[in-house]
Amino acid sequence: MLVLKDFSCGYDQVRAVEDLNIHIHKGEVFALLGPNGAGKTSTILAIMGHVTTHHGQIVVEGRDITHMSAVSRVSCGLALVPEGRRLFSDLTVEDNLTVGGYAFSKKQEKSQREEVYSLFPVLFERRRQLAYSLSGGEQQMLSIGRALMTKPKLLLVDELSLGLMPKMVDLCFEVLTTMRDRGITILLVEQDTNRALEIADNVCVVASGVTVYKGAAAEVRENETIFEKYLGIGD
Repeated sequence: MLVLKDFSCGYDQVRAVEDLNIHIHKGEVFALLGPNGAGKTSTILAIMGHVTTHHGQIVVEGRDITHMSAVSRVSCGLALVPEGRRLFSDLTVEDNLTVGGYAFSKKQEKSQREEVYSLFPVLFERRRQLAYSLSGGEQQMLSIGRALMTKPKLLLVDELSLGLMPKMVDLCFEVLTTMRDRGITILLVEQDTNRALEIADNVCVVASGVTVYKGAAAEVRENETIFEKYLGIGD
């Protein structure tokens, strides 16, 4: 589904990630983990076309998208749930979802919106409310829902649990599990290492922009050196 080959990205002359090589298979949850400043968010934003790729390739379903615009990448099946939610705060819940489904016909957009409401019934109840008036957990649901409005093949999720109550974290992770079961591939950056390892199939651990570990999530839990040195205190 997604291949990063000899991938480096960053800002101007500063490289956030150097020579990253990962292969994410269709239908799996792949966690990109590491301490603060490791380059995880930069990697996700570069995959979406919002941060400069300095070197290497980004390949989605066999297609090189390295030099595509961000809009074109969405049309290739990529969608982002960004850190901090980044909603249109002065628009209603329903209008935020409509923005996510801009590329579809009204009939298709309505169908997608109904699917989002089935996953998050509270969003249906709040559909006429302005986004800024929602709780943090409800805003995160809306951020996920807006991304799902594009009918993504690959969902990039950045810091899902940040600032949320445990109950809301549980609900959001349940939705990720549902998305995986429906065949959506997920690339997850997450501060709550234990939760990420519970849902992930495979993991890449980065530190200071370089890869320090790649392998199955189950193996990371048993690798005390990696866990304590890079993951033991969370992100």
